[in-house]
Amino acid sequence: MKHPSFYKDKTVLVLGLAKSGQAAAQLFREYGANVIINDKKEKKFCPEAEALEALGIPVICGGHPPDLIHSNIALIVKNPGIPYHVPLIQKAIQKEIEIVTEIEVAYHISAAPMIGITGSNGKTTTTSIVGDILSAANQMPIVAGNIGTPLCEVAKDAESNQWIVAELSSFQLKGIGQFKPKISCLLNIYETHLDYHLNLEDYIKSKKNLFKNQTAEDIAVVNWDDEICRNIAKSIEATILPISSKKRLEYGVYISKGNIVYKDTNGVEHSIMETQSLGVGVKHNQENALSAAAIAIAVNIDMEVIRSVLEHFNGIEHRLEFVANKGGIEFYNDSKATNPTATNKALEAFKKNVILIAGGLDRGSDYMELLPLFKNKIKGLVTLGETREKLNKIAELAEIKYLHSVEAYENEKDAMNQAVSLSEKIAREGDVILLSPACASWDMFKTFEERGRMFKEAVHNL
Repeated sequence: MKHPSFYKDKTVLVLGLAKSGQAAAQLFREYGANVIINDKKEKKFCPEAEALEALGIPVICGGHPPDLIHSNIALIVKNPGIPYHVPLIQKAIQKEIEIVTEIEVAYHISAAPMIGITGSNGKTTTTSIVGDILSAANQMPIVAGNIGTPLCEVAKDAESNQWIVAELSSFQLKGIGQFKPKISCLLNIYETHLDYHLNLEDYIKSKKNLFKNQTAEDIAVVNWDDEICRNIAKSIEATILPISSKKRLEYGVYISKGNIVYKDTNGVEHSIMETQSLGVGVKHNQENALSAAAIAIAVNIDMEVIRSVLEHFNGIEHRLEFVANKGGIEFYNDSKATNPTATNKALEAFKKNVILIAGGLDRGSDYMELLPLFKNKIKGLVTLGETREKLNKIAELAEIKYLHSVEAYENEKDAMNQAVSLSEKIAREGDVILLSPACASWDMFKTFEERGRMFKEAVHNL
């Protein structure tokens, strides 16, 4: 796409409301475009509609009219969650109408350079750490993107002496044209979101978009322990800054003899900190800490600032979040674990005697990758949602002694209350009760945040 000012007096269709759609619609309206918004939900479920209509922006809710897509549309700004294979989007593609997500819009209006962070797991934690490090260094960062605040909402007011730190999903990256971060970061690639991308190749291609416009003057932080990430790096033109938690590197950020080390281009090692001093929010996932440190180094942040933030980082809500200790039983909320790999990482954080609450939207996985840790870590399993039978089969293969499913419930809150109650009956002093679903939440809950908060409420009400 071109700068939003190009679309003055032209028709721009915004598909999907929510925060990103509202922000994009308002921005194009300010630039004089003829904006139309469409959302398949009924208007009573679109609280943003009233404010937009007050600005004179037509809002069409309750479905997708057949004549919505026509050749006079100059641009479509698509909600990232709308898949490209739906008929409405396919019709637009056939008519060769340009389709972007709002991060592309933000890039064109931002005076601030961007740090783009993506990966299958760890995006939010890494983005938050980077934001904290830059804040501690008085860099005035703006943290936005998939983490909660639309990029185009903050980009218009960003200044050249700031950094925009953006968490970016594959959904968002699939819809870019010229978007180019000054610093990019690829944390990992696992098989996930295949209901959206349809195959792993398309998912990887979307992640690779983060780098497609970067040049040698830009920096790409890449996880060298991930084979797919290493393969992607072969086609990256940006200057690569690798990280590794498993081996020493010729150049980059890695762990050596219990220390996080940065080796510069001259081969000189700089010790950042001991891994045992990492804060509770990253001690279970050192790759996030390494990636955040590498990004901070790329911004020329002092090592002492990096060390201090990593020592005191306490974590993010719904990411291995400590909830309570009741009768010697510890409760953890890891509702953000929306795929099996994320749940495996959570299980690795504990020695044994875990009672796991898992299950949710069925995206086609067989969950066999969970089997080894189910055998070695789990004392009991409580399942709920569409995938409960699949997870029950893994539990049977792992010969887990205590296995329960939430079958009948009045509402989502009741289902979570039952899951927590069943878990508590299994647990004894010294055990851990962990919500780490290995699945998205949308079969039962509106969001993973709602799922996590209901879990915490159920725990506190025991």
